[in-house]
Amino acid sequence: MIEKHSRWPLANREFRANRKSLANRKSQVANRKSQIASVVLLVLFLWLPASAGRQDPAVPERPPFDVWLADLVRDAKTEFNDDLVTRTLSNLEPLERVIREDRSQAELVVGFERYYRSRVNARVVQRGMAAARQNRTLLSRIEDQYDVQRRFLVAIWGIETQYGRVMGRTPVFQALATLAWEGRREQFFRGELFDALRMVDRGHIDAGTMTGSWAGAMGHPQFMPSSYLKFAQDFDRDGRRDIWRNTGDALASIANYLQGFDWTNEETWGREVRVTDAVRARVEQEVSKRTQGCFAIRNMTERIPLARWQALGVRRVDGGALPRADVDAGLVLTDNRAFLVYRNYDAILAYNCAHYYALTVALLSDQLR
Repeated sequence: MIEKHSRWPLANREFRANRKSLANRKSQVANRKSQIASVVLLVLFLWLPASAGRQDPAVPERPPFDVWLADLVRDAKTEFNDDLVTRTLSNLEPLERVIREDRSQAELVVGFERYYRSRVNARVVQRGMAAARQNRTLLSRIEDQYDVQRRFLVAIWGIETQYGRVMGRTPVFQALATLAWEGRREQFFRGELFDALRMVDRGHIDAGTMTGSWAGAMGHPQFMPSSYLKFAQDFDRDGRRDIWRNTGDALASIANYLQGFDWTNEETWGREVRVTDAVRARVEQEVSKRTQGCFAIRNMTERIPLARWQALGVRRVDGGALPRADVDAGLVLTDNRAFLVYRNYDAILAYNCAHYYALTVALLSDQLR
């Protein structure tokens, strides 16, 4: 019986030798890849901070919620009577969805265009115009008293609660306790929790009906408790600062808030502009960033005269020259859009210090003008 390949013994031997050589080369390549991978992993291990893979250092490890709550109750009883503390703080449980919301806020995790389109569309504009018409007399009185243009009041109202349609149903004390215990902004939310206790203690609202957003913001203007205590208004003078059911109180409270942060009705918020790559590079070299305030404020330029922006090459969106006005403006860049913003823009940032939010309010106000 003739063996397989016996007719070509030399070719068969060469074939086996070549196959063995190829296998050896593949093994050598695999070994080199394994060695390279090991080196890369070692470098990454040495490069990564010691905290990698552990809890975010900005969120410290927390005690069990019941232990934390017992300590909070002891502190609360040094200022408030036992009955109030029991009615508001007993039997609270943390809300996991509140923590999820806090760690995935839209102002921080999506692009501006997506954020804006999700909040402003033709229906939102139409409803805003209808709300302005329906409350024309009320808005005129508020404008006269607070010197804040009505379109900004209506825009904030629309973005915050869809003109009062969505004010949140989360129990405020449960939301604030969850966020204070979670620890990312413990001192802020602990302070808000005590201000919520003060609201109930002073008779502004009953604890059982005190509901709001996942973060504890309340009523038509979505005020945190500290903002309520400082800015809420009794516009109809019925003895209550009712931002939940009284549209006049709510809109006057928004106006009072903006006025409290130096709003001027002699200016608008700013304008969208055209900034080429070359102009952007020039601005980065010649105009410094702001150094005080929240992250959003520190992520925009100092305010300089419009004439200086004109000289740097900034233009209107249509390519025309900037207005010849004695106004200082800062530059805000988001995605592929650019905006020159005036002093009033800072007041909108005081309401919610995120450029996505402030620009959305501003652009909606332009459509409601």
